Amino acid sequence: MAVATDSYKRIMVNGVRHYGKHAIVDSSGCNDNLLDKDVIRAWIKELVDRIDMTAFGEPIVERFGGGIETGISAVQLIETSAIVIHTNDQARDMYLDVFSCKDFDENDIVAFVEETFAPAQLNSQVFLRR
Repeated sequence: MAVATDSYKRIMVNGVRHYGKHAIVDSSGCNDNLLDKDVIRAWIKELVDRIDMTAFGEPIVERFGGGIETGISAVQLIETSAIVIHTNDQARDMYLDVFSCKDFDENDIVAFVEETFAPAQLNSQVFLRR
């Protein structure tokens, strides 16, 4: 009989192992970069490098929706999970999720969002997944 182990939980916080980290960043009042699929594509690729992840394939970046719900959605699989972006063109909002079972510095993500999209408001939080 196999013995259960939590050694696959690589993120250690205060002596407790966690399976993953989930950073959520909500930004509003972003600049025109938010409207450009090529900028989003390049940005998500750079984010992968900045937080020391390994991309799995190319990002999927598409604009769709209708009326006030038109925006860009992007997904970049990473070897340890995924990065997902949803935007709203009209409101200039961006909703970003970064989940990984490999640790990363969420402050790098926030700084890169601010640097590229210059949001009027930004709210972020991190959840540790057990």
